[in-house]
Amino acid sequence: MSLKIAAEIYFPELEEKAKENIVVVVREYNEESDKEAVEELESKCEIGERGKPTLVTDLMGDPACRVRHFPSHIVLVAEYGEDNEIVGVIRGCIKTVTRGGSSSAYVKLAYLLGLRVSPFYRRLNIGTKLVQKLEEWCKQNGAEYSYMATDCSNEPSINLFTQKFKYIKFRTPTMLVQPVHAHYKLLGSDISIVRLPKKVAESVYWKLYANSEFFPKDIDLILSSKLNLGTFMALPKKYKSFLKWEPKTGSFELPPSFAILSIWNTKEVFKLQLKGVSPLTYACCVGSRVLDAWMPWLRLPSFPDVFRQFGLYFLYGLHMEGKNATRLIKSLCALAHNMARDDGQCGAVVAEVGPRDPVREAIPHWRRFSWADLWCIKKLVHGNDKCAPLPSDWIKSPSPSQVIFVDPRDF
Repeated sequence: MSLKIAAEIYFPELEEKAKENIVVVVREYNEESDKEAVEELESKCEIGERGKPTLVTDLMGDPACRVRHFPSHIVLVAEYGEDNEIVGVIRGCIKTVTRGGSSSAYVKLAYLLGLRVSPFYRRLNIGTKLVQKLEEWCKQNGAEYSYMATDCSNEPSINLFTQKFKYIKFRTPTMLVQPVHAHYKLLGSDISIVRLPKKVAESVYWKLYANSEFFPKDIDLILSSKLNLGTFMALPKKYKSFLKWEPKTGSFELPPSFAILSIWNTKEVFKLQLKGVSPLTYACCVGSRVLDAWMPWLRLPSFPDVFRQFGLYFLYGLHMEGKNATRLIKSLCALAHNMARDDGQCGAVVAEVGPRDPVREAIPHWRRFSWADLWCIKKLVHGNDKCAPLPSDWIKSPSPSQVIFVDPRDF
């Protein structure tokens, strides 16, 4: 839906602009005319501190790429001055998800991401207006709550949303990062890995995640996306005969012990590149990679080539049950690693899970490159709670489930 909103703000007596009135207009992004300017803005915002490594994101010529896979989404830009210079951007999308608990109640939830303001035009309330106009669009399109995600150490972003916009610190999932090595990982000779048909995968996820938080109602669209590389189940070979399904209907019978996950190809959406490392660090990382490629049988924990552009595989829908389930989930992570290794353009395999999720400790990762995430949430609609039969506010209720379903489109 087109946003028919334009905001004008006046800032008298600015430094370098004395006795001038500054006009900022917030409007919807136009792909044909705004793409180059937004790309330039993104590049200005990627500049890190001097002397420190910086992870640079390349949106590959599509500023809307991170929200494009949601049916309901928007990109807003902020224009400045008579030349209509684009000095700010923000993205948003809306989806229907579970609130968690046995009642399986749904809520229409907005996700705010990608807020950028040019370093040369900060402290002019441009970010404030972008967030306000995006929240207006979300409410106009039926969103009851909105949330944002950021690194727990990103104090400026956290303060902006919690202090200025009254967001509440809500959930703290953990981002687990496993670099892709030059050698293959072993899957386990006593383990079978099966790729599930889409209908079966959809049915399994509804069964496993119906009572979790943030499970998207349009899981079928996610599993049908070209970015989804498949849903895989690992089980002991002796239980393979227990796994039965009807492809036409999606009905199935689960074995006594199994693990499941899906793989999302983010390198088709954006790519990353590490810049600003010291020559010594660069040499050590490259050396480990060369040694691993020459002697793969040593299975060295080599560092991938992240000094050129690389992509990620994102693991989602991770679940395990039964005896030796930890080995099963590790075998699936090894499968994803080997797929990424064969891809040639992937530097890491990433998963994000809730802090109390049983699967968390089973996922291989490097602690040094993993971090705690923070999700902040806000109730946009007050009055009658549309999420009945749950009587209480989602924000004020204790977490009803150990499991958070992380939508790969959010990553």
